[in-house]
Amino acid sequence: MALLSTRLGVLVSGRGSNLGAILQAIDEGRLCATVAAVVSDHRDAGALARVSGRKECAVFVVERGAYPQQGEFEDKIAECLEGERVDLVVLAGFMRVLSGPFVRRFAGRIINIHPSLLPSFPGLHAQRQALLHGVKVAGCTVHMVDETLDGGQILAQAAVPVLPDDTEETLSARILAEEHRILPETIARVFTT
Repeated sequence: MALLSTRLGVLVSGRGSNLGAILQAIDEGRLCATVAAVVSDHRDAGALARVSGRKECAVFVVERGAYPQQGEFEDKIAECLEGERVDLVVLAGFMRVLSGPFVRRFAGRIINIHPSLLPSFPGLHAQRQALLHGVKVAGCTVHMVDETLDGGQILAQAAVPVLPDDTEETLSARILAEEHRILPETIARVFTT
């Protein structure tokens, strides 16, 4: 599936390091796309500073607490994305599960980066789960988003060794470095021309 003039809508909750990797890939010419919209569910998310001064990028804060119903919250996010005519929605550290109606609204146009080799260790604390299960290899996955938790077609994966003295933090750091590599690469390979 290739999209011309790919306009990205990036959903974030935290520091935004994957958003930073996307922006760097665009700036370096490795990704032919525009971050047209960034939507955060936290007013103080570090990710928002990463797009400060970028005129091509509309920034929205849509806090869950401001909306009585999940559907209203997601409708507001969808309005922001649709208003900026995004072609692809990228979940880059967005720490909320999206409902079926939202996923169907953007069917085939939502991807996620997850810090495990899916289908192993979906959900929260994937690195901790990997360590508790004693795996020798961990990693990350870029996948299409469907209506299941961390389900959907796998688009790319990167493996990292689990070292004997690894902690959740050290393993997370090595996995994150691979996330920064494969997320922009996958967007470029699958969704741009």
